[in-house]
Amino acid sequence: MKYKSVFDIIGPIMIGPSSSHTAGAARIGRVARHLFGRKPEFAKISFYGSFAKTYRGHGTDVAIVGGILDYDTFDTRIVDALTIAKQEGIEVSMTEEDAVTDHPNTARVIIGDKNGQIEVVGISIGGGKIEITELNGFSLRLSGNHPALLIVHNDKYGAIAGVANILAKHEINIGHMEVSRKEKGKEALMVIEIDQNADEVIINELNSLPIVQQVVKIHD
Repeated sequence: MKYKSVFDIIGPIMIGPSSSHTAGAARIGRVARHLFGRKPEFAKISFYGSFAKTYRGHGTDVAIVGGILDYDTFDTRIVDALTIAKQEGIEVSMTEEDAVTDHPNTARVIIGDKNGQIEVVGISIGGGKIEITELNGFSLRLSGNHPALLIVHNDKYGAIAGVANILAKHEINIGHMEVSRKEKGKEALMVIEIDQNADEVIINELNSLPIVQQVVKIHD
């Protein structure tokens, strides 16, 4: 495996003790928060593998809740995240799962309120790096390290071209792109990591496409 910088090896600045179990967990929680788009009223967190065995001792519990509170990995408030979440009226529950997953540091996060919820599965791959591998039942691969667009759309021809044309018109470069669907011809999810944040003009144009149901952006 090749590393792009020294930070890929030693990990980010963070509240300890472990980059995989703390910084990675915080980032999983924060991506879930950004995807949900607002403060949730509840958070149901399931830990698998190594996370399930050590989440209390390694601070994975406070880290992932800190992320859900939208705290970055270096935010000192993370150590008090469980208390702060309770004070803010967020009901948090955590379970240890026995199921065997593809990666030992896996967490499933369900956050929501009376208006809706999302379900996110994320893995911490080391050095504070993560991948989001599932969103509301769709398989995907999202690093959370770059601005991204998640576009729910009808699984029809021309969907990718329509989105790509709008991004090209606004000179938005695509770094990574993939499409997932549960069933042919039904609902699909387009995940696009881009080199710069997309503004509301672009989001509105994407939402205006007949095939698009919803656009969610993750910013830097």
